Order: sequence, then C-alpha cells, then structure tokens
Amino acid sequence: MNIREFQQHIWHIYGHHDSKRGLSKTYKWLLREVGELGRAIDNNDILNAKEEIADVLAWLSSVAKLLAIDMETVAIERYGSGCPKCKSIPCKCTYREK
Repeated sequence: MNIREFQQHIWHIYGHHDSKRGLSKTYKWLLREVGELGRAIDNNDILNAKEEIADVLAWLSSVAKLLAIDMETVAIERYGSGCPKCKSIPCKCTYREK
C-alpha cells in the first residue's frame, strides 16, 4: 500500500466521522495523538510508540483529505529530490546540527 492508497483507505474507514467533525476538530485529534506519541517516547514505550505513530499517520491523512491534499504528491514534491533547503541526500544543512 502506498501513501495515496493509505490515505484513501483511512478515508473509507473514518471519512464519514471526519467530515461531520470538520477540519478544526479533526486537527485537534491529530494534536492529541502527537502528544500521546510524545508520552510514549518519553516513557521509552516502543510498543505504544508504534501504535501512536500509526495513529498520527491516520489522523494526518484525514486532515490532509479534509484540505483536499494528496499526501503522496506533496511529500514527493517537497522531499523527492532530497532536502528542500540544500537539495542534498543526505542533508548538508549545517544549521540542522544544532
């Protein structure tokens, strides 16, 4: 399954809820899931971190869908050639080392 297929899959599962909830509330759910991921990382809970990473990806895909953004297209446009700032693979931006 590629990114576009995953985004469509999540929309088939949850789109009816997310459409009713709307963009702002769906975005707030995404933020909550990012917070849960942060707590899993802080607790060094790898099993929970795996679940939360999947949840963050699912909620992000719903937010993108509500914005009519194809995640696969924008990811490739932004990162397909490497770092968006220096265009290198791996990134050679010195400010990122801080």
